Parts: sequence; structure tokens; C-alpha cells
Amino acid sequence: MEWDKLISSKRFGMEKYHDNRQHSRTDFQRDYDRLVFSAPFRRLQNKTQVFPLPGSVFVHNRLTHSLEVSCVGRSLGHNVTTRLLEKYKEEPWREKLNEIGAIVAAGCLAHDMGNPPFGHSGERAIATYFSEGNGLPLQFQLQPEEWQDLTHFEGNANAFRLLTHQFNGRRPGGFAMTYSTLASIVKYPYAASLSTRKGKSGFFTSEKDYFIKVAEELGMLADGNSGLRYHRHPLVYLVEAADDICYQVMDIEDAHKLKILTTEKTKELFLGFFEGERLEHIQEVMRLVNDVNEQIAYLRSCVIGTLVDECSKVFCNEEDAILEGRFEGILIEKIEGLPCKAYSDCSDVAWKSIYKSSDVLDIELAGNRIISILLDKLINAVQYPEKAYSQLLLNKVPGQYETNADTLYGKIQAVIDYISGMTDVYALDLYRKINGMSLPAL
Repeated sequence: MEWDKLISSKRFGMEKYHDNRQHSRTDFQRDYDRLVFSAPFRRLQNKTQVFPLPGSVFVHNRLTHSLEVSCVGRSLGHNVTTRLLEKYKEEPWREKLNEIGAIVAAGCLAHDMGNPPFGHSGERAIATYFSEGNGLPLQFQLQPEEWQDLTHFEGNANAFRLLTHQFNGRRPGGFAMTYSTLASIVKYPYAASLSTRKGKSGFFTSEKDYFIKVAEELGMLADGNSGLRYHRHPLVYLVEAADDICYQVMDIEDAHKLKILTTEKTKELFLGFFEGERLEHIQEVMRLVNDVNEQIAYLRSCVIGTLVDECSKVFCNEEDAILEGRFEGILIEKIEGLPCKAYSDCSDVAWKSIYKSSDVLDIELAGNRIISILLDKLINAVQYPEKAYSQLLLNKVPGQYETNADTLYGKIQAVIDYISGMTDVYALDLYRKINGMSLPAL
């Protein structure tokens, strides 16, 4: 792959308006701003990240997580740009490299926009509704690749759909993002029918041609002869690394605020990233601050800075392999030495003490039930719209969703589009109303 092609300001769906004029904001900065001002991005503020939405203690939601990932992604991009500008200083296109930070920052903002309510359990709830729930009989009415999309529902693929699909009343190209920003969010550049054991995929059957168009325009390498599997766009690795850094480190800080982890254990985990003079300096600075939460916040910032430097180093060292499609794995798994061991220790503690904590399991159980019931009712309604109850229910669905699509697959996608766009609060409220548990004030 070649950076000159990989960095393209051409906008999806608006190709005929493309020009190379200089503007006060670059096209990639416009991508960032367009995302920030969008309704789907705002709705992330009421979507669970890991812990239930806040009561007296404010923890991360999808919005704050995405903003922090974007900041880290921008830093990763700037680190990488500095190294690449030196490496390619004789190339006529080298100025394009200055856009890497902006592209990665925009990609980080968008990376979770396709996730349904109730965290990652929402993704599993949608997939298992079809693979082992009441949606199972629908298999025989769908094409095999359509069924794979449903049983392997993936928030990443749904984000690509959200950004590219022309919903009713919207302009061609969806958000009309630049090709490079779109490619930077696709962690799994293949269809669900070619997914690995983990069942991940980067685009649905309905957006297959869209992704191929983006991949070919940017010169992304095909992986095999299927025509549906590609090697990642290099900037995906930076978006993914920013996400990996933030969710691991910030989940530990949140767990400390919620008293799931003790102060001593949290300090132990974060201080484990450092040794020698660096460790002594950090401990000296901590002695200047009496507030425990400020101490933890300072340690967290030091850890993030270290991981940004380490992941940037891995990317630059492996750049040739990445461009040639030879690189395997993810950046965070390739860091070495003390940061590698400390990150592994954080992962172990997070898995045992955080992701299996009572509060997290409670939100997963509730979310699974709510999403399953909503899928049940709405899919039945789009299949039998002539029924009186169906008409009442479909009147709740905004007109942008194509509930009267020509195919069953299209109707089901419209339901999933609607549900995945809901906030936790909206999904719970609709669930209660459908079940007669909540009535408007009389």
C-alpha cells in the first residue's frame, strides 16, 4: 500500500464535487467536526461503556470514551507523523502525512457510533437473538450471507453502515465522510461470511459494494481471491491502539471511583508501568498532591503517555510490514518490557474484578432482555404491518428507517438500525411502554 493513495480527501457519495483546493479547514478536520455535531454522536452520552450510567459517581459513557480515544488517537497520529515525515522527506506527497493525526482523531470519534445500547452486551443480544433466540426461524427466509450478518452482528460493521447508508430523506453517501476516515474505522475488513472464530466483520452484505469501492480507491491490498477480504488500512492500527489504551486504563480508574478496586491496588497497577528515575519522579510528584483521585488521575495520564509512545514505536518499526499486509496482531500486543507486563496485569485484573462485577453483569442481563423484547415486537410488526398493533408500533419508528423495505433482510435491518441508535434510557422507556409498565401522565 502507498501513503499517497491511502490518504485521500475524496468524500464518499460526493465524489463529483471533489476538488483539490485548499480550505481553511482540511477535509479531515471537517470529518471530525461533522461527527461532533451529529445526533448519533450526541446520543452516545446515554449509552453504557462498561458500568451502568452514573448516579452519584460519574463514570465513562460511550461519548466520554470516544472523546478520550480521539485525543489519544491524535497523539498517536502526531508521533507517527513525525517519524514518517523524516523517512519520506524526499517524496513529493510527504505533506499528506500531516493529516494522519486528524484522520485518526476522526476515526476514533466514529469507532463506536454503531454500537447499540447497553455496552458490548447489546451487540451480543442482537446476535444471539438470531442465532439462538426467537429470531432463529427467520434463517430459512434469508440468504446465507444475510443470515451471517445477523448472527454475527458487529458494532464496527454497523458504524460503517451508519456512516455510508443513505437513510430515508438523507443525502447520498450518508455522512459523506472522506474515504480515509471511513477506512480507518474498519477493524475487520471482510464480510461476516468470512469472519474468524470470534465472528467479527467490518461491513454487512448491504454495504459490501461501498466498502470495496473505498478499499480500491485507497489501494488497500486484497487478502486472498474472495474479493471480500482485505488487509487493514494502516491507520486502523492507530485507532484500535487508542481504543485499547483508553478502555483498559480508564476502566481501572472508574473501578477505583466505584470502590471496586482499592486505592492501593490501583496505584500498584499503574506504578507497575515505571521503574528507575521515571518511577522516582512520579512518586515525588504524587507526594505534592493529597487528593487520592487526583493522584490516580495523574498516574493514569502517565500510563497513557507511556502506552502512546510504545504503540507509536511499534507502528513505525512495523510500518513496512503493515503496508505490505504482513503484520499480524495489534499494536498493544507488540509492546515490550515493563509496559507489556504492566498492561497484561491490568487486563487480568479488569477481566476478573471489573467485567464480571455485579453491576456490570446486571446491566448486561437487563440489556439482553430489553433488546430481545424490542427485536421481537418490531420484527413482527415489519413482517405483518397490516395488523392494528403493528401499525401503532411502527408509528413510533422515525421515518428515516426503511421499515417498508422490499426484502425481509431490509426490514430487519431497519429494525436493527432503529434499536442500535437508541440510548439506554430510550430503549428502557420503550420497553416499559410496550409492556404496559409505563404510561404518559394523564
